[in-house]
Amino acid sequence: MRFEFFVASRYLRAKRRQAVIGVITAISIAGVAAGVASLIIALAINNGFRQDLQQRLLGSTAHVNLLRTESDGIRNWRELLEMTRRQPHVVANAPAMYEQVLISRGARAKGAVLKGVLPEYENQVSELLKSVKLGSSETLRPTADAANQNELAPIILGKEMADELGTTVGSVVLVTSPQGELTPFGIVPKYVRFKVTGIFHSGFYDYDTSWAFARLSDAQKLFGLGDVISVIEFKVDDLYRAGEVGQQLERAAGRGFTSTNWMEQNRALFSALRLERVVTFITIGLIVFVAALNILISLIMMVMEKTRDIAVLVSMGARKRQVQRIFISQGLLIGVIGTALGLLLGYLLAWAGGRYHFFSLAPEVYSIDYVPFAPRALDGVIVAAVAVAISLVATIYPSWSAARIAPAEALRYE
Repeated sequence: MRFEFFVASRYLRAKRRQAVIGVITAISIAGVAAGVASLIIALAINNGFRQDLQQRLLGSTAHVNLLRTESDGIRNWRELLEMTRRQPHVVANAPAMYEQVLISRGARAKGAVLKGVLPEYENQVSELLKSVKLGSSETLRPTADAANQNELAPIILGKEMADELGTTVGSVVLVTSPQGELTPFGIVPKYVRFKVTGIFHSGFYDYDTSWAFARLSDAQKLFGLGDVISVIEFKVDDLYRAGEVGQQLERAAGRGFTSTNWMEQNRALFSALRLERVVTFITIGLIVFVAALNILISLIMMVMEKTRDIAVLVSMGARKRQVQRIFISQGLLIGVIGTALGLLLGYLLAWAGGRYHFFSLAPEVYSIDYVPFAPRALDGVIVAAVAVAISLVATIYPSWSAARIAPAEALRYE
């Protein structure tokens, strides 16, 4: 053990004439531990929200969407579907049609996004149909059975929407499209009765409260647009190359096509989470700064108490640099002990919060129904480095002050 570290550890453990120094030292350790633990928990929550939202979004939406710049939709979609499926980095693709509709049952009505799909394709790019809890998504598969031609078309609703409308599997709802029919009295909205054959629960409030699924052919009949689709959705092999793959698909499809991807559609959300992460780090980091002030105060008082001991050490041959290192080591010990305790406490609480979901949330506000925790090892390394660095800075003045003590002046009246 180095001489400086040995003396620093003895000073830290020794009984003191002034009990207040020991109290301030304990408060310093507790302050560093509290700041580090708070930062670990806050960053785990932020990371948990980001991961949870990203997983839910990517499970509910495609990575890349290809659509026409004009409003008449994609007419040669079958050929385009086959051609784009062979493009590099494309794992799967699916045709779809989106339109705003009004879904009503009796006196209850709700605006919704009706998505016409082919289930065998849709299940390759999205997880929403796989989250059907009541009924079955198999009812959306195309059928050529003549006996079923007079039956009501099937529709699958989100759980929150079904609750608001008071529907369950087997209920009949009226779907009204703004793409109306032209009559002598003007444009009259078109409406069709659908039978609820499934209810999905994705856990993402925005989808559960405002989305519905129908067969692609039924959606095309409702909107009266013919054999067209509004978008081709893609799943790619690298999430973070979605923009590059989108541009590649635009070139392959030719003029009149544009693409969007999951990063563009949710840029504001993830930018807000990144900003919140930085603000959280700075704000809660002030706790560590306050703890560093306590380290500064305790070391200054320690220097005042140990003035005679320092003079004796210098008289026995200790160099000023060694004296300086004694108090730097003492401050670092306080910082390292507090940081270690804070990391242990922070990761323990973050793990427990992620496992047992202690804190519930209003899903209509936060899109998820509990506070997610996702602690990362890298965050622990960064927080520990910052806490120890701040503790080190707090030792500069006390150690410099201790090194300037003159042995003759300190021992004159001893």
